Amino acid sequence: MPWTTATPSHFFFSKQDPQDPRLGEWAISSPLRDLGDLRSSEAAWMILGYPDDEGIALNGGRVGAKEAPNHIRNYFYKMTPSLLSPQKRRLIDLGNIPTDIPLAERHEHGRQIIKTALLAGHRTLSLGGGHDYGYADGAGFIDSCLEKSLRPVIINFDAHLDVRPIDRGLNSGTPFYRLLNQYDKNFDFIEVGLQNQCNSLDHLNWVKGKGAQVLLLQDLKEVGLVNSLKALLGPFKSRPCFLSVDIDAFVSSEAPGCSQSWATGIQVQEFLAALEFIKLQLDIRSLAIYEVSPPLDQDHRTSKLAALILHHTIF
Repeated sequence: MPWTTATPSHFFFSKQDPQDPRLGEWAISSPLRDLGDLRSSEAAWMILGYPDDEGIALNGGRVGAKEAPNHIRNYFYKMTPSLLSPQKRRLIDLGNIPTDIPLAERHEHGRQIIKTALLAGHRTLSLGGGHDYGYADGAGFIDSCLEKSLRPVIINFDAHLDVRPIDRGLNSGTPFYRLLNQYDKNFDFIEVGLQNQCNSLDHLNWVKGKGAQVLLLQDLKEVGLVNSLKALLGPFKSRPCFLSVDIDAFVSSEAPGCSQSWATGIQVQEFLAALEFIKLQLDIRSLAIYEVSPPLDQDHRTSKLAALILHHTIF
């Protein structure tokens, strides 16, 4: 069975105009038949899709995120290169992982792809799908760092802690419970944008007991998102980073298309400023965006936001 299925060719947009280039013209479609293909490829941004929202359904959320990877690609590949940094970036689209195997195997599938890509010197962009794939991306990232004796940092932008125990099975609320148990004290973990109405006190105390640093939404509003991160990230200068973005971290007026959106949340402009700061402080090797749900969206604004985050990351 192939590791991924190819992204349909019509998503690789082109204006057929050399004076108006689009990112779809830069991307190379390269579905994985063998993980060894990643080791023989020149360093690039590797794009991987998770067209899967079973974990959201198992957690009682509204489905639709399985449609997100190709919707995000649709808007990302229509974008032009950055006016501020127009140098060509190497983009390889690995396609989407298959979903006709059990959920735990899908997670392991993603983990092995991310680990192999990072060890080969690539950087990764993952498109979810449910946030349960935060385990796949996070484990692959941590594995790659530990093999190189590096101490990794994971930053999760999210309204939720996502540290639910797995006694009721794997779902979109369990990724960081799994990572913190499996890699106890072997990585630094920061949760950003948590909302009071979305988390239990027991879960908050548990994650703090595991050494996580937590920034609640009301604290960000008082101090500012960038200033809050400045106080935390100094000791982590230049360390490898996996940036996990659950789209429900954003205010619903700017990101309505997710399984659970709220009127409160982070605003896009403050997030983009924070992203630029994180890029200066840390070495972002992996970025993943989860829980964009096109059927719940308005005017495609959430898929466009996800594409915008990709654009700001690679440029």
